[in-house]
Amino acid sequence: MELRRAAATFALSCSILVLTSCLARQRSIPRIKSAATQKLLSADKEALLHILQSESQLVDTLSATVDMVPSLGSASKGKITEYKDFDAYIRYKKPTDIRIIGLLPVVRTTAFDMVANGSDFRLYLPTKSRLIEGRNAPPEKLSPNKLENMRPKVFLDALFIPPPAANQSTFAEDFTDEDNAVYVLHIMDVGPDGQARIERQVWFDRLNLHIRRQMSFDEKGEILSDVRYNGWKTHNGVPFPNVIDINRPQDEYGVVLTVEKIEINKPITEDKFVMQPPPEGTVIQVLGSKPDAAQQATTPADSSASRKKNN
Repeated sequence: MELRRAAATFALSCSILVLTSCLARQRSIPRIKSAATQKLLSADKEALLHILQSESQLVDTLSATVDMVPSLGSASKGKITEYKDFDAYIRYKKPTDIRIIGLLPVVRTTAFDMVANGSDFRLYLPTKSRLIEGRNAPPEKLSPNKLENMRPKVFLDALFIPPPAANQSTFAEDFTDEDNAVYVLHIMDVGPDGQARIERQVWFDRLNLHIRRQMSFDEKGEILSDVRYNGWKTHNGVPFPNVIDINRPQDEYGVVLTVEKIEINKPITEDKFVMQPPPEGTVIQVLGSKPDAAQQATTPADSSASRKKNN
């Protein structure tokens, strides 16, 4: 009896060994194809906040030539249409001066000129003889021409990721599985109802602790902005992403910026942020009003007098 029990135990053990040797196999986690075996880095919330805070202070000025690919639509509506890419120039000076000039493909004349010096912005569209002015914030009423909904602040917040405000709370989440290896820093705010809500998320890649993604949300928890970063490189001692993919699902447009040339913390003169007066006949629209004959600029002085103020 004991002999048969020992034989059965031995047979079972052999079966397990055979099965495990034949059926079991090691599986690597290919989160990034070129770095499947790279060791993941660890960081706590304080370390992530330090990265965000320190990197936000590194750039005083920026001058870049980028390839810009605009798109219309949104993933939530099931359709995104990309358009022909074109070159653009970006100039930035701390804290909030920014100017972006887009060039038409082939002919390389100005497609748009957008500038902001703080809370106000101007968007000049030469091909439409139109100048739009208003507050540097996402529009309350969307234009049928989706690219007219662009605002400098959207690019400013995407290019230079702001740290949490003093009155905002934060917590960190480790989101690591077969497909992801990131830390998510949640930035909390208090809504009008007094309840805490997620205002922003900043994703850090655990392979290098560079920022991979930034998402912002409205008071309903719906996505306002989704920005993805890739190809981080160091310029003049400052890390900066080579590709910035901006999506604005509620505004129904997106822009992919690919850096072609960049200079960081090199002197930029003030005139680089000054938009020249538009030519005669340009329609000046102050946001909230409709362009009409009374708003056409004949001279810079006349155009200033003819603008309709809308607060």
